[in-house]
Amino acid sequence: MSPPSRPPRGYTPLFQRVAATNAILLVAACVVTILVINPEKLSSFALGEALVLLAALVLVAAINLYLLRRALGPLEALTALARRVDLTRPGQRVPVSPYGSEARELAVTFNEMLERLESERRESTRRVLAAQESERLRISRELHDEVGQTLTAVLLQLGRSAKRADGELGRELAEAQETARETLEEVRRISLELRPEALDDLGLGSALVALSERFAQSTGLAVTRRLDRELPPLGEEAELVIYRVAQEALTNAARHSGSDSVELVLAADGDAVTLQVLDHGSGIDAVDGGGLRGMRERAVLVGAELVVRRRPEGGTEVRLDVPVEEDGEWSP
Repeated sequence: MSPPSRPPRGYTPLFQRVAATNAILLVAACVVTILVINPEKLSSFALGEALVLLAALVLVAAINLYLLRRALGPLEALTALARRVDLTRPGQRVPVSPYGSEARELAVTFNEMLERLESERRESTRRVLAAQESERLRISRELHDEVGQTLTAVLLQLGRSAKRADGELGRELAEAQETARETLEEVRRISLELRPEALDDLGLGSALVALSERFAQSTGLAVTRRLDRELPPLGEEAELVIYRVAQEALTNAARHSGSDSVELVLAADGDAVTLQVLDHGSGIDAVDGGGLRGMRERAVLVGAELVVRRRPEGGTEVRLDVPVEEDGEWSP
């Protein structure tokens, strides 16, 4: 997330400008009043009278500041929120004063605008991610059906040729066959990462098991799984979000944590399904890089809450809470 913009240099808040203007007018009004009533009084002003006048000025100024703060406070809150608002963290709103005023109407309008922007971003994110998943599925099928079958045919041809060849040529063909076999396995791995077949065919639990096994095999990290067997039914979109967040969290743990083990937890927690990915490494700061921002956008898509934080005992926790209603569908 980019840092919030700062006020331009030389900018003075409206509260300070109005307060300074009122103070100048108040002092000027007192001086003009004294001069109009008795101009000679100004030269013989007693100390007691000056103190009384000063106390009255301070009292009026204090009341003026209090009323200005009450009147302009919502504007300052709106400005502060507008600078730091992030649509990947929905629900941020400006407090609305119970008293009718232009500031209240502006706060209500701003909140309505935020609600529309969040809704529009959610829909645009849904369309973008749906297009991405559709393209992933197409590429995965082409890799499996076209490239995979071609490599399989090459592998068989190399095997037959290696059996008929002798000496150095036979050894070279055997090495080429092994290279083709490794390439075929890599193509299958990429195909599965692009679109997990287990998620479509066997469900979320089996897909996470297959994901963790592939992850452990490719990275060498020990993966401990704790997956509840009894989970409330989730929609396809929610299951895909959980799977992708788990995939990204495991990848981040392998790349950045320095941990030798990872825990993958999926459990029903009241009216939500909770995913946790816990590592035991050095811990990472919750900086909005591309991966974390992508996880946040997916979480917003299904009305879920994503938390990335350092664990007190060391390491990083990625937690995704996906709300589930009684009918088994997620609530946006």
